Amino acid sequence: MSEGITPENLINNIMDTLSDKHQSHSSGSFFAEEKSPSVTAQINKLFGRQKPVYNILGGGKSADVLLWRNKKISASVLCGATAVWVLFEWLNYHFLPLVCFGLVVCIIGQFIWLHLLKRAPPHLELPDELFVNISTTIGAEVNRALGFLQHVGSRGDIKQLAIVVGSLLTAAIIATWCNFWTIIYIGFVAAHTLPVVYEKYDDQIDNMVYNVLGKVQNNYSKLDASVLSRIPTRKKFA
Repeated sequence: MSEGITPENLINNIMDTLSDKHQSHSSGSFFAEEKSPSVTAQINKLFGRQKPVYNILGGGKSADVLLWRNKKISASVLCGATAVWVLFEWLNYHFLPLVCFGLVVCIIGQFIWLHLLKRAPPHLELPDELFVNISTTIGAEVNRALGFLQHVGSRGDIKQLAIVVGSLLTAAIIATWCNFWTIIYIGFVAAHTLPVVYEKYDDQIDNMVYNVLGKVQNNYSKLDASVLSRIPTRKKFA
Protein backbone atom coordinates (compact mmCIF):
# COMPACT_ATOMS: atom_id res chain seq x y z
CA MET A 1 0.00 0.00 0.00
CA SER A 2 1.47 3.33 -1.01
CA GLU A 3 1.92 6.30 1.30
CA GLY A 4 -0.98 8.24 -0.23
CA ILE A 5 -3.66 5.62 0.37
CA THR A 6 -6.04 6.23 3.26
CA PRO A 7 -9.30 4.48 4.13
CA GLU A 8 -11.24 7.45 2.76
CA ASN A 9 -9.28 7.42 -0.51
CA LEU A 10 -9.88 3.69 -0.83
CA ILE A 11 -13.64 4.16 -0.53
CA ASN A 12 -13.52 7.08 -2.97
CA ASN A 13 -11.57 4.99 -5.50
CA ILE A 14 -14.12 2.18 -5.24
CA MET A 15 -16.99 4.64 -5.73
CA ASP A 16 -15.23 6.32 -8.67
CA THR A 17 -14.74 2.95 -10.37
CA LEU A 18 -18.39 2.11 -9.92
CA SER A 19 -19.54 5.57 -10.99
CA ASP A 20 -17.63 5.36 -14.27
CA LYS A 21 -19.54 2.21 -15.14
CA HIS A 22 -22.87 3.35 -13.77
CA GLN A 23 -25.26 4.55 -16.47
CA SER A 24 -28.70 4.23 -14.90
CA HIS A 25 -30.54 2.21 -12.27
CA SER A 26 -33.25 -0.27 -13.13
CA SER A 27 -36.08 -1.23 -10.80
CA GLY A 28 -37.40 -4.74 -10.27
CA SER A 29 -37.61 -7.69 -7.96
CA PHE A 30 -34.45 -9.16 -6.50
CA PHE A 31 -35.52 -12.57 -7.70
CA ALA A 32 -36.28 -11.56 -11.28
CA GLU A 33 -34.29 -13.84 -13.54
CA GLU A 34 -34.90 -12.42 -17.03
CA LYS A 35 -33.34 -9.10 -18.05
CA SER A 36 -32.68 -7.57 -21.41
CA PRO A 37 -29.00 -7.05 -22.38
CA SER A 38 -29.47 -3.27 -22.35
CA VAL A 39 -30.66 -3.28 -18.77
CA THR A 40 -27.86 -5.61 -17.68
CA ALA A 41 -25.23 -3.38 -19.27
CA GLN A 42 -26.52 -0.37 -17.36
CA ILE A 43 -26.17 -1.91 -13.90
CA ASN A 44 -22.87 -1.61 -12.03
CA LYS A 45 -20.48 -4.50 -11.78
CA LEU A 46 -19.12 -5.04 -8.29
CA PHE A 47 -15.82 -3.11 -7.88
CA GLY A 48 -15.56 -2.69 -11.65
CA ARG A 49 -15.70 -6.42 -12.34
CA GLN A 50 -15.16 -7.24 -16.02
CA LYS A 51 -14.70 -11.03 -16.04
CA PRO A 52 -17.42 -13.59 -15.31
CA VAL A 53 -17.56 -15.07 -11.82
CA TYR A 54 -16.36 -18.40 -13.20
CA ASN A 55 -13.12 -16.85 -14.48
CA ILE A 56 -12.59 -14.84 -11.29
CA LEU A 57 -12.69 -18.10 -9.30
CA GLY A 58 -9.92 -19.46 -11.50
CA GLY A 59 -12.04 -21.72 -13.71
CA GLY A 60 -11.48 -25.46 -13.77
CA LYS A 61 -12.82 -28.01 -11.32
CA SER A 62 -12.63 -25.75 -8.26
CA ALA A 63 -14.88 -23.16 -9.90
CA ASP A 64 -17.24 -25.90 -11.04
CA VAL A 65 -17.60 -27.06 -7.43
CA LEU A 66 -18.08 -23.55 -6.00
CA LEU A 67 -20.65 -22.64 -8.67
CA TRP A 68 -22.48 -25.97 -8.45
CA ARG A 69 -21.91 -26.91 -12.09
CA ASN A 70 -22.04 -30.54 -10.93
CA LYS A 71 -24.61 -30.61 -8.15
CA LYS A 72 -23.67 -34.09 -6.94
CA ILE A 73 -20.00 -33.23 -6.40
CA SER A 74 -20.77 -29.84 -4.81
CA ALA A 75 -23.38 -31.36 -2.51
CA SER A 76 -20.97 -34.15 -1.54
CA VAL A 77 -18.22 -31.67 -0.67
CA LEU A 78 -20.60 -29.55 1.40
CA CYS A 79 -22.03 -32.61 3.16
CA GLY A 80 -18.51 -33.84 3.91
CA ALA A 81 -17.57 -30.49 5.45
CA THR A 82 -20.79 -30.56 7.48
CA ALA A 83 -19.99 -34.06 8.73
CA VAL A 84 -16.51 -32.96 9.82
CA TRP A 85 -17.95 -29.93 11.61
CA VAL A 86 -20.52 -32.09 13.39
CA LEU A 87 -17.78 -34.48 14.53
CA PHE A 88 -15.68 -31.72 16.05
CA GLU A 89 -18.40 -29.33 17.25
CA TRP A 90 -21.33 -31.51 18.35
CA LEU A 91 -19.75 -34.89 19.07
CA ASN A 92 -16.64 -33.30 20.64
CA TYR A 93 -14.15 -35.35 18.68
CA HIS A 94 -10.55 -34.20 18.79
CA PHE A 95 -8.41 -33.81 15.70
CA LEU A 96 -5.49 -36.08 16.67
CA PRO A 97 -7.62 -39.10 17.76
CA LEU A 98 -9.69 -38.78 14.60
CA VAL A 99 -6.53 -38.79 12.46
CA CYS A 100 -5.25 -41.84 14.33
CA PHE A 101 -8.53 -43.70 13.79
CA GLY A 102 -8.41 -42.84 10.11
CA LEU A 103 -4.87 -44.17 9.81
CA VAL A 104 -5.88 -47.38 11.61
CA VAL A 105 -8.71 -47.90 9.12
CA CYS A 106 -6.32 -47.32 6.23
CA ILE A 107 -3.74 -49.77 7.56
CA ILE A 108 -6.33 -52.49 8.21
CA GLY A 109 -7.81 -51.90 4.78
CA GLN A 110 -4.38 -52.29 3.17
CA PHE A 111 -3.83 -55.54 5.07
CA ILE A 112 -7.22 -57.00 4.05
CA TRP A 113 -6.77 -55.88 0.45
CA LEU A 114 -3.34 -57.51 0.12
CA HIS A 115 -3.57 -60.70 2.24
CA LEU A 116 -7.25 -61.65 2.11
CA LEU A 117 -8.35 -60.35 -1.27
CA LYS A 118 -4.96 -61.19 -2.80
CA ARG A 119 -4.92 -57.93 -4.71
CA ALA A 120 -2.34 -55.18 -4.85
CA PRO A 121 -3.54 -52.26 -2.69
CA PRO A 122 -3.72 -48.79 -4.23
CA HIS A 123 -0.62 -46.66 -3.86
CA LEU A 124 -1.37 -43.68 -1.64
CA GLU A 125 0.91 -40.71 -2.28
CA LEU A 126 0.35 -36.99 -2.54
CA PRO A 127 2.42 -35.10 -5.12
CA ASP A 128 5.21 -32.87 -3.85
CA GLU A 129 3.94 -30.00 -5.98
CA LEU A 130 0.76 -29.90 -3.91
CA PHE A 131 2.63 -29.07 -0.71
CA VAL A 132 4.92 -26.64 -2.52
CA ASN A 133 1.98 -24.74 -3.99
CA ILE A 134 0.13 -24.65 -0.67
CA SER A 135 3.15 -23.42 1.27
CA THR A 136 3.99 -20.82 -1.40
CA THR A 137 0.45 -19.45 -1.47
CA ILE A 138 0.13 -19.33 2.31
CA GLY A 139 3.57 -17.78 2.70
CA ALA A 140 2.83 -15.05 0.14
CA GLU A 141 -0.47 -14.14 1.82
CA VAL A 142 1.08 -14.11 5.30
CA ASN A 143 3.96 -11.91 4.15
CA ARG A 144 1.56 -9.51 2.45
CA ALA A 145 -0.54 -9.25 5.61
CA LEU A 146 2.54 -8.71 7.77
CA GLY A 147 3.81 -6.07 5.36
CA PHE A 148 0.51 -4.22 5.52
CA LEU A 149 0.46 -4.29 9.34
CA GLN A 150 4.07 -3.11 9.49
CA HIS A 151 3.24 -0.30 7.09
CA VAL A 152 0.29 0.80 9.23
CA GLY A 153 2.34 0.64 12.43
CA SER A 154 5.36 2.54 11.08
CA ARG A 155 3.59 5.12 8.93
CA GLY A 156 2.48 7.30 11.83
CA ASP A 157 -1.07 7.84 10.55
CA ILE A 158 -3.06 7.62 13.78
CA LYS A 159 -6.36 7.70 11.91
CA GLN A 160 -5.49 4.66 9.79
CA LEU A 161 -3.97 2.93 12.81
CA ALA A 162 -7.19 3.43 14.78
CA ILE A 163 -9.29 1.96 11.95
CA VAL A 164 -7.07 -1.13 11.60
CA VAL A 165 -6.90 -1.72 15.36
CA GLY A 166 -10.66 -1.29 15.63
CA SER A 167 -11.21 -3.80 12.82
CA LEU A 168 -8.93 -6.36 14.48
CA LEU A 169 -10.64 -5.91 17.84
CA THR A 170 -14.03 -6.34 16.18
CA ALA A 171 -12.83 -9.55 14.52
CA ALA A 172 -11.48 -10.76 17.88
CA ILE A 173 -14.83 -10.12 19.58
CA ILE A 174 -16.70 -11.96 16.83
CA ALA A 175 -14.24 -14.87 17.13
CA THR A 176 -15.09 -15.25 20.82
CA TRP A 177 -18.67 -16.11 19.90
CA CYS A 178 -17.66 -19.38 18.22
CA ASN A 179 -14.63 -21.67 18.10
CA PHE A 180 -12.09 -22.22 15.35
CA TRP A 181 -13.88 -25.08 13.58
CA THR A 182 -17.14 -23.15 13.45
CA ILE A 183 -15.40 -20.16 11.85
CA ILE A 184 -13.76 -22.43 9.27
CA TYR A 185 -17.10 -24.12 8.57
CA ILE A 186 -18.92 -20.80 8.15
CA GLY A 187 -16.27 -19.65 5.69
CA PHE A 188 -16.49 -22.95 3.80
CA VAL A 189 -20.28 -22.74 3.54
CA ALA A 190 -20.06 -19.11 2.44
CA ALA A 191 -17.56 -20.06 -0.27
CA HIS A 192 -20.00 -22.68 -1.59
CA THR A 193 -23.12 -20.51 -1.47
CA LEU A 194 -22.25 -16.84 -2.04
CA PRO A 195 -20.55 -17.25 -5.46
CA VAL A 196 -23.47 -19.18 -6.97
CA VAL A 197 -25.99 -16.71 -5.55
CA TYR A 198 -23.98 -13.78 -6.88
CA GLU A 199 -23.64 -15.39 -10.30
CA LYS A 200 -27.42 -15.79 -10.52
CA TYR A 201 -28.39 -12.38 -9.14
CA ASP A 202 -25.25 -10.36 -9.91
CA ASP A 203 -27.05 -7.35 -11.40
CA GLN A 204 -29.32 -6.82 -8.38
CA ILE A 205 -26.48 -7.41 -5.90
CA ASP A 206 -24.16 -5.00 -7.74
CA ASN A 207 -26.83 -2.33 -7.70
CA MET A 208 -27.56 -2.88 -4.00
CA VAL A 209 -23.86 -2.82 -3.05
CA TYR A 210 -23.38 0.41 -5.01
CA ASN A 211 -26.16 2.06 -3.00
CA VAL A 212 -24.75 0.72 0.29
CA LEU A 213 -21.25 2.00 -0.55
CA GLY A 214 -22.73 5.41 -1.26
CA LYS A 215 -24.29 5.49 2.20
CA VAL A 216 -21.06 4.23 3.78
CA GLN A 217 -19.05 6.95 2.05
CA ASN A 218 -21.54 9.58 3.18
CA ASN A 219 -21.43 8.40 6.80
CA TYR A 220 -17.65 8.11 6.73
CA SER A 221 -17.34 11.66 5.40
CA LYS A 222 -19.44 12.90 8.30
CA LEU A 223 -17.35 10.90 10.79
CA ASP A 224 -14.12 12.14 9.23
CA ALA A 225 -15.25 15.75 9.32
CA SER A 226 -16.41 15.60 12.94
CA VAL A 227 -13.91 13.21 14.58
CA LEU A 228 -11.16 11.63 12.47
CA SER A 229 -9.91 14.83 10.84
CA ARG A 230 -9.16 16.24 14.30
CA ILE A 231 -6.80 13.37 15.15
CA PRO A 232 -3.21 14.59 14.70
CA THR A 233 -0.87 12.74 12.34
CA ARG A 234 2.90 12.54 12.18
CA LYS A 235 3.02 15.40 9.67
CA LYS A 236 1.27 17.69 12.08
CA PHE A 237 3.78 16.87 14.83
CA ALA A 238 6.73 17.64 12.55
